Amino acid sequence: MSMKSLVSRKGLLAAVQVAVVLMVAACGAPVKRDAAALPVFPPPPDEPRFYFERSIYSTGDVNKDAKSSDMKRMLTGEAEAGEGMTKPYGVAVYHGRVFVTDSGARSVVVFDIPQQRTFRFGESGDGALAMPLGIDVDAVGNVYVIDAALKQVQMYDKDGKFIKTLASGTRLSRPSGIAVDSEGKRMYVVDTGAVTNEKHRVMVFDIEANKHLFDIGKRGMAEGEFNLPRDITVGVDGLLYVVDGGNFRVQVFKPDGTFVRVFGSIGRQAGQFSRPKEAAVDPDGNIYIVDAAFGNFQIFNPAGQLLLAVGSRSERDDPAKYMLPSGIAIDGDGRIYVIDQFFQKLDVYRPAKLGANDGFTVKKAAPSAKGASGS
Repeated sequence: MSMKSLVSRKGLLAAVQVAVVLMVAACGAPVKRDAAALPVFPPPPDEPRFYFERSIYSTGDVNKDAKSSDMKRMLTGEAEAGEGMTKPYGVAVYHGRVFVTDSGARSVVVFDIPQQRTFRFGESGDGALAMPLGIDVDAVGNVYVIDAALKQVQMYDKDGKFIKTLASGTRLSRPSGIAVDSEGKRMYVVDTGAVTNEKHRVMVFDIEANKHLFDIGKRGMAEGEFNLPRDITVGVDGLLYVVDGGNFRVQVFKPDGTFVRVFGSIGRQAGQFSRPKEAAVDPDGNIYIVDAAFGNFQIFNPAGQLLLAVGSRSERDDPAKYMLPSGIAIDGDGRIYVIDQFFQKLDVYRPAKLGANDGFTVKKAAPSAKGASGS
């Protein structure tokens, strides 16, 4: 075979490989885009409030020393190679350290964005997880994880070191969501219940004493009652905001369980709900509700008035596109972190008032519970 023929065949093979990769990219892989082309919310000509910042699919998107194929990254837009998330669900954040429950991998994966490193915990030993779902952090970075299979809460420090088990043996039925107050004294666990039982409630615990204090709500449709509640967050006003999934609304309570108000209803219009999942609160006290059917999250002021909807449902993975969004968290700088289970990704949004390279610093941390849990 002549050298010319060999070169010609190599060229043809390279061209075919490039074409195949491009076809795969066109069939569903997210295309790498210039920052100026990334989504803005609301879109022009309105004044922007949030910029889509990035998607995180694997440890390689964060790890400083991750290695991958430059050709693959150039052609497909796929970021650094690394360990992906199997079945992500909930998310919490502390000083730029993002904690994601991965029920498929039975662990919590941690993306430490400022330090450009990642790690996991809860895989084995003390504090081992079976089905991690809801997650929250307190003002000093302790992490609280709902284990839906073991029907208890595992508590760790910010580095993943196991501290203790909470709520064990307290009649939890189907725990899903969790919130901790800013002082790390009280823990609120959402017991979703089922069609066949009446345990649709929020259980309140004293963390230090590891003691069940009282329940909020019962099964029903009246104010203060729940039908398949999904999640809870503590507002900057100290009030509790509960996603009442089966009643398609958000209910607001005082910490002692006194009903305050309700907002939302079933429907397909803006400000309504179809399949509400998780909730978070920003540093200004606004409430963010993920809706899996809409493929977005809606932002409400504390009175329940709709401010903005971000994202849309799609069968193709792209920035701000979702098939099965679940978890949401907001840091002390106002950055938003959204989990999509189907696309196995974590999307990050930056408030327009925050510079692209700003945030993630301890000095700017605003102590708060789930939602604005630190910068």
